[in-house]
Parts: sequence; structure tokens; C-alpha cells
Amino acid sequence: MLEWIKEDDPVLSEPYRKMAQHYGFLIHPCRVGTPEHKGKVESGVHYVQRSFLAGEEFLDIEEANRKLREWILEEAGIREHGTTHEAPLARFHAVEKDTLLPLPEEPFELLNVVRAKVHRDCYVQVSGCYYHAPVQLVGKTVDVYVYERTVHLYNGLNLIVTHERGIRKGQRISREEFYPEEKSFYVTRNREYCRHLTSLVGPKCAEVAEILLSERPLDRLRSVQGILRLTETYEERRVEAACARALHYGDPSYPRIKKILAAGMEQEEVEASGEQAHLPLYEYARSIEEFFGGQLIPPVLSEVEGEVLSC
Repeated sequence: MLEWIKEDDPVLSEPYRKMAQHYGFLIHPCRVGTPEHKGKVESGVHYVQRSFLAGEEFLDIEEANRKLREWILEEAGIREHGTTHEAPLARFHAVEKDTLLPLPEEPFELLNVVRAKVHRDCYVQVSGCYYHAPVQLVGKTVDVYVYERTVHLYNGLNLIVTHERGIRKGQRISREEFYPEEKSFYVTRNREYCRHLTSLVGPKCAEVAEILLSERPLDRLRSVQGILRLTETYEERRVEAACARALHYGDPSYPRIKKILAAGMEQEEVEASGEQAHLPLYEYARSIEEFFGGQLIPPVLSEVEGEVLSC
């Protein structure tokens, strides 16, 4: 808890300094390499360990406190102290009690203070958990105050944010307002919300979203979000028409819809019949049986170049 910059210039650790401020006591550290300066204090600790704790077992903290109180009133507090030659309990009531400060209403909870760098993903890592910081602080070092239930991030003397403390390693504690504007769209729009927004654009846009989310929801969610972002550039009726055209030709994907809009083809008449009209939608190019049913056709190699001609 202490570092010595010079012989008589101790530097307190931040949690220790904060605890002294919280309870209002003065820290008077001993010098390095002088154990005789604190012998009186440590002898009291040894007395409690050897006379009260030795050989004792307690069911809970309530039982331990009850037995400790009895030990003080019946033994430790009425004995003659080796230095003062007074009963400690009598001296406490006569001299020390009136000089004590009342305890604060809230107990001191600060466990640790560490310095951590804000990484490119806008998170700082502390004890295996990740805490969100504003994008403006990426690459900078912040002070992280770890409490029992919360974690506070400071930039100098300024409190940036208060997070709930993570309970398991790898957990990410996020704040939506800390995402860059261009990224927040993808964070706040979940599947159900995207379904609702696409239904407002039109039935064809909603149909595209349902197809994409029914295949691989986690992978295709960003595609649906991308389609919704197109409504910021193009009118909703144009996005709806582009979705209808992409569905008609069997390619309801974000890249295809974006290209249709960029080329202005959403209003062109679609073919009413023909090989291209109403093409079936394929999620995979080959069936599972080809890979696991022994029906996979071996590739044909060119005798001259050794290239794969078909597979």
C-alpha cells in the first residue's frame, strides 16, 4: 500500500488513501526496514490471534462477533495492559471513546484502482472483464476504480462512466451511447426490431428480411440492417420495389438490392415468364448427400495443365 520515493516521502496507493479519507483517520507509516517502530501495534494483533482465535471455529460472522464481544468484556478488556498498566476497557471509556469519529453511513467499498488503456473496440479490460468507454478515448489510458458492485472510469479527475461490475471473465459491459454513430445502428437493431422496421417499409422488404433471418439469423442480421440503412439514402418505395425485383429473380440479398437501387433498375418491368422468372432460392449449392452420402463427383483434371475442369 505504500511506496517510498525518498527516505521520508511515502506515496500512498489510491485505495488506501481513499479509505483514509472515507473514515477520516490519519496515516502514519513506519519507515522501511524499521520493524521495531511498529512492534506495539503488531503485538496486539498477535494477542488476539493467540488468545481468541487459536483453536476456535465459528459457524458464521454473527457467532464470531458474539464470542468476540464476550471475550473483550470478560477477559481482554479487564486485564492489565503491559504498557499502560491499565484495563483497556476502562481506558477506552475514560479517554478514547469521546475522541472517536462516528462511522460513515456507507461502508468503504473501493477494492482496487488500476490504469487501463482503451482499446480500438472502445473497451478497457480489468480482471478479465471488459468495460465500455467513449470512442474519443481510444488509445488513451484511464483510471479504473473497482468497487464491490460497480466500476468507475476516470479520465484524469473527470468521471466518464459508472458500470455494473462484471461477474464472470469475458463479460462485456456496454453502453449504447458510446458506440460511434455509424456503428450504433447495428448494435441497437435486434432481429425483432428489424422485422418491425422492414414491415413498415413494405411487404416485399419484410419478406426479404424473413428469408434472410430464417437461414442464419446471426449471420444475416447485419444484411437486414444494411437493407434498412438503404432507406436513409433512397425513398422507402424504391427500396420496396428493389426488394420485389430481387425476390422475383431469386436473389434477395443486401448486395443485390443495393446494386438494383444504385443502377435505378427497381422500376423496370420484370419478366412475366421465362427461365429467369421466379427462380428458386438456394441456400447451398450442393445437397448434403453429395458430401456425406458417397455421391461426390471427383474432379476431372486436364492432362496438359492439371487444372480442375469440373467438380
